[in-house]
Amino acid sequence: MTPFSILDLSPITEGSDAAQSFRNSLDLARHGETWEYRRYWLAEHHGMPGIASAATAVLIGHVAAGTSKIRVGAGGIMLPNHSPLVIAEQFGTLESLFPGRIDLGLGRAPGSDQLTARALRRNLSSEADEFPQDVVELMSYFSATRRHAVRAVPGAGLDVPIWILGSSLFGAQLAAELGLPYAFASHFAPAQMMQAIALYRATFKPSAHLDKPYVMLGYNIFAADTDEEAKLLATSMQQAFVNLRSGRPSRLPPPLADYLERIGPQERALLDQVLPCSAIGSKQTVLRTVKEFIAQTGADELMITSQIFDHAARLHSYEIAAQVRDALNA
Repeated sequence: MTPFSILDLSPITEGSDAAQSFRNSLDLARHGETWEYRRYWLAEHHGMPGIASAATAVLIGHVAAGTSKIRVGAGGIMLPNHSPLVIAEQFGTLESLFPGRIDLGLGRAPGSDQLTARALRRNLSSEADEFPQDVVELMSYFSATRRHAVRAVPGAGLDVPIWILGSSLFGAQLAAELGLPYAFASHFAPAQMMQAIALYRATFKPSAHLDKPYVMLGYNIFAADTDEEAKLLATSMQQAFVNLRSGRPSRLPPPLADYLERIGPQERALLDQVLPCSAIGSKQTVLRTVKEFIAQTGADELMITSQIFDHAARLHSYEIAAQVRDALNA
């Protein structure tokens, strides 16, 4: 069985605002719980006009309070932006409020531009990459055995599953060394996916946290009743990605008919490079595409993202994806 989970960037659409995004996120989480998705993760990004999940831990608490059984977590917290102690306290608080339901995925990137990263008050002048040390420090704050003069309260002694996120070989090596589950950002950075999976599985060291490798892969699904409708829905994300990579980050725009025919070869090549891990179409089309992807990668779990402008269409896409999961696992 291959579980499906939900990755939500809490998109802010053109003509809307963050408040509506938060209402939509909670509504999606409640539907996802009904459709038996395993997890609902939110991602930390800063200074992005189309992403509302900057205060990730706060939004996790909002979603967890409005649901009852689905796991809720961060996919992820960008640890270079924070003190490990602060994150231990935040997620210790969440775990205390919602026991057995909180996940903590950790990323190495700042999730923002350099100016924003400086505004987050982290020291960017250090030449040494402190991410591995920060991860170990953070893990130690959750230990029942006191390892520091400073304690995380709440936090110490709580079981908060930690994941390593990545889009390169670095994260794969770290997750394997620490014996942690690994989530790869194949939904927007798939270039090293197969190499990272192989490295992680080959070098994995069993730990108290995990006895064998566990790989979760990000995956885009744009599902609708017809292939034509799904292709139209996908153009919102395609526009947003081209805008972002062109230095013009935007709110999530409405779908645009014939968008791929309107853009130039450079933009089309960009989309072909960053978004191949996508299933776009009707239920049968998505089923065939996802089945091939799982066979290719051996993914233990898929983290589904659907950046769709219309909320009802987005819900329907996740509903169809759940039907695809059930068909695959039948």
